[in-house]
Amino acid sequence: MRGLGVSCLVALAMVVVLLPQQSEAQVWESLLPVLVDRIKGLWRDGEFEFMGRTCNYTVNPKIKRWQLYYRGRMWCPGWTSIRGEAETRSQSGVVGKTVTDFVNKAHNAGLITEEQAQQWLAGQ
Repeated sequence: MRGLGVSCLVALAMVVVLLPQQSEAQVWESLLPVLVDRIKGLWRDGEFEFMGRTCNYTVNPKIKRWQLYYRGRMWCPGWTSIRGEAETRSQSGVVGKTVTDFVNKAHNAGLITEEQAQQWLAGQ
C-alpha cells in the first residue's frame, strides 16, 4: 500500500512538471479582460421615467480617504435645472439616495406637492 502511495505521488509530480506552464504574459492576457470589465462596471448611466418625465442619472466612483465611494447625479432636461446628488459607499444604493435628494429639492422648489413627494419616496 505504501508503494502505491509513493507511485501516485511520483505520477502526480510528473504530471505537474510536464504540464505546460503559463507564462506571466499569458496570465495577464487572461486576467486583463476581467479587470477591464470590473473597472468599467464602476461607472453607470441611464434614463428612467420620473412623474411622466424622462430623467437621466450617472454614477461615478471616487476615492476618498483610501476608500471607494460612489457619487450619483440625477437631472431631468426640459423640466428643471434641479440636480439630485448623493455620495455613498454603496454602488447599488447611490441612485436611490440621489433620487431622494432630487425629490426633496423639487418639493422645496414647489415643482411637486408634498403628497407626490411622499408617494414617490414610499415607492423607493
